[in-house]
Order: sequence, then structure tokens, then C-alpha cells
Amino acid sequence: MNVENKVFLITGAATGIGAGVTRALAKRGAKHIAVLDINTVAGEELQEELNSKYGADKILFIKCDVTTDLDSAFDEATKQLGYIDVVINNAGLMNDGPNIYEKEIAVNVTALITGSLKAYKWMRKDKDGKGGTIINISSIVALIQSHILPVYSATKSAVLQFSNCLGKEENYSRTDVRVLTICFGITDTNLIRGRVGCIDEELEEKIMVALQHFPSQSVDSAVQGLITAFESGTSGSTWLITTNRPAEEITGNVEKAFDILRQGVF
Repeated sequence: MNVENKVFLITGAATGIGAGVTRALAKRGAKHIAVLDINTVAGEELQEELNSKYGADKILFIKCDVTTDLDSAFDEATKQLGYIDVVINNAGLMNDGPNIYEKEIAVNVTALITGSLKAYKWMRKDKDGKGGTIINISSIVALIQSHILPVYSATKSAVLQFSNCLGKEENYSRTDVRVLTICFGITDTNLIRGRVGCIDEELEEKIMVALQHFPSQSVDSAVQGLITAFESGTSGSTWLITTNRPAEEITGNVEKAFDILRQGVF
């Protein structure tokens, strides 16, 4: 899979990893990139920056709250850019606070599934599409069990399971829609800066200590890892991208884990 001349749509792409991926794709020759984000200022600045560098219609910024505007934003992107080859569901929220966790679930799970299924519907070759790729962003917390962020961990575990199942060979062989899962480690973005909401004050103190001591990676490292997964990943595969190491496919580990979990089920 090559980036060149493909049309991308990325949610949560005005800042952080999303903006980094947008810059990398533009540099590698993507035809168009639709940038969806609620942050109008950052989105318009990114659009201006990259269009002035790579061409007037390279970037299309669409203001979008993924919990309310996803359908209209996707429709606007396809109307202006034509066929979308790759959708990256990157928008995310990490905050288990009592007044925020429902929004966290809506962003991390509901919107990601909605975006995936909308893309799946228009991409699938058995329904007059041309095939394509969906990349869903999970996290290392989907691979471990931690008491500190139970809601966030649950959302990212849901992303892992949903994406793996949607991307299974039985679905891919019918549709030619490839689905990849990315498990990012702690990355130096606004997501981890400042105070992270937890279900109680004791855990809020623990998360701040944990974030200070857990090894992190740069945005550039995360971006390069995602590009590697896009270029070489098979449908249903899972990729670990953490601590500035090269992207590592861990599909075998995930399959082994479920082999253990399903013991006694049948």
C-alpha cells in the first residue's frame, strides 16, 4: 500500500498525532486529506500551512464534533474530494472524570464505530465500492489491566476487539476493506499534559505520577509507526507503537491471548 495519490480522511487531526500524520501524508504525496476536528483555529492553521506548501486543495479542514457531526462531515468530504481511500479514526479523549466519562465513551467507541461502518459501507467492493483501508487507534491500555483508568481502558479494549473482528479475513475477502488496529504508547501530546480526570481524587494523583515515570515517545515516532503499519499491515492485524521503537506487529500475541480466554467457552 502506497500513500501517493490516495485520499485520506482523519478525525482528530488538527493537533497531536493526527496533525503529524497529516503532515507526513502530505509530504509523501497523498492526493487529498480531509482533516476533521472540533478545534477550528488549529484546523484552519494546518490547512493554510499545508496548502501553501503542497497545493491549494491538498488539505480540506471540516469542523467536526465526532459525537454529533460525523455523518455530515463524512458526506462533505466525499462531496468535495470524491472517493475516500483511507479513513483514520484518530479522535480520542482520555478523561474518566465523573462528568466526562460518557463523552469519553462517545468519542472513543461510538464515534469510532460509526465512522468505521460508514467508511466500510462506501468502500466495500461487494457493494459497488473500490475497497480501502480503515485504521483505528487503540492504546497500550487495551493490552494490559490497570486500575487507574478503567473507563479509558475499556474504550480502547473495545476498539481493539471491534477492529480485529471487522478486519477478519472472512470480512476482508468479501469486501476488500482492510482494517488495522494501532496501539499507541504514551505519546508527547496534549492528551497527557495537565491534569487527567479519574474516577476519584486518589487515582488522579496516581495517574500524574505514572505519566511522569512511564517512558513516552515523540509524535514523529508515532507517525512513522502508523505509516509503517499502513504500508505493510494485513487486514485484522494489530500494531504496537511505543517508546520510540519501530512499529511491531503483535497480531500473534493478541490471537494467543484470545486462545487462552476462550478456553472452556466451547
